[in-house]
This record gives sequence, structure tokens and C-alpha cells, in this order.
Amino acid sequence: MSGMKQKDISERLRAARDAKQAMAAKFRQRPGSDDPAVAERRAARAAVSAARDARLAERKAQRLAENARVAAEREALEAEQAEQEKRATAEQAVNDARLESERKAARDARYAARKARK
Repeated sequence: MSGMKQKDISERLRAARDAKQAMAAKFRQRPGSDDPAVAERRAARAAVSAARDARLAERKAQRLAENARVAAEREALEAEQAEQEKRATAEQAVNDARLESERKAARDARYAARKARK
């Protein structure tokens, strides 16, 4: 078994300095904003973003068209129901008037029969 190697302070400072220099070198190796690869990636991201925006706008337009269609259908259904209610009310009024006239005729006939018996 080997024992732990004790590092003195200068070795630790040197290791930290080397790590910082390695990070700085890695950062300096990164391509600049004028690099063609960076410009190409930026253009690709812009194209993807534009396509996404176009799809979102298309979906929004479809959603609005669908909402308008549903609203028109609902309005047509409500108008049809109102017409049916109006027609039913008119039929009910005609039936009530017919029944009332039949009742009056029956009452008059009973009255006339009573008068005829006397």
C-alpha cells in the first residue's frame, strides 16, 4: 500500500494556475463571431426560428377559422331552435283557439238542446 502523497502549497498553487490557463486557452480557441461556422449556425437557428413562427401563425389562423366556423354553426343552430320555438308557439296558439272554439260550440249546442227541451 502506498501512502497518500502530501502536496505542499506550491504544488497546489501550480496546479490551480495550470487549470486556469487551460480554461483560458480553451476559451480563446472558441471561434469568434465573424467565423463562417458561427455565422452558419446563427443562420440555421434563424431559419428554424422563422419556420417555427410560421407554423405558430398557421396554427393560430387555423384555430381562429375553426372558432369562427363553430360560432357560425352555433348561431345557425340557435336561429333554427328559435324558429322552431316560434313555430311551436304559433301552432299552440292555433290549437288553443281551435279547442276554445270547439268548447264554445259544444257549450252552445248544450244550451240550445236545453232550450229545445223546455
